[in-house]
Amino acid sequence: MSSPDASDLARINYETAKEEFEQGRYRQAVILLEQASALSERASPLGGDIQIWLVSAYQSVGDYPAAIRLCRQLSRHPNWATRQQSRRLLAILEAPRLASRPEWNVSIPDLTPTEVAQGSDRKGSNPRGGRRPPKPRPLREPDPIDPSQINRSDNQFVWFALISSLLILGALIGLS
Repeated sequence: MSSPDASDLARINYETAKEEFEQGRYRQAVILLEQASALSERASPLGGDIQIWLVSAYQSVGDYPAAIRLCRQLSRHPNWATRQQSRRLLAILEAPRLASRPEWNVSIPDLTPTEVAQGSDRKGSNPRGGRRPPKPRPLREPDPIDPSQINRSDNQFVWFALISSLLILGALIGLS
């Protein structure tokens, strides 16, 4: 059993790791989740949650063998929800990789160094260092419709539908 101090530290590392993961800092999330896993009772529901997040973090940094190995261990976890989640993740991890051509992929460059350099050059800009939101454009009134352009010819379908509806309604009343 772990002491209450270790349990609290495990929960703090776990929550911090989730924030790091959601910010895209996967390597830092792996480190924090490994620490949280070592401090927690692995057979507990919290220990299972920590390890499930660790599987996702391993996958995000490209360490598929560690993710698969941990998923296989978790498929025998005492907590039913953890077992189910690990089996779902294992199916995804072991699925065959589809081949894709390079022109199908989009490469997103890492702009972190550029943003840091630009943030120090700006004075009086947005205090958070991000872009300012664009100003909303005023709504434009639609052009008025010229009444001479409206087709006012008789539509035979309306009469056909009205008469058909009346005949069907009359037949239903007659049958009842």
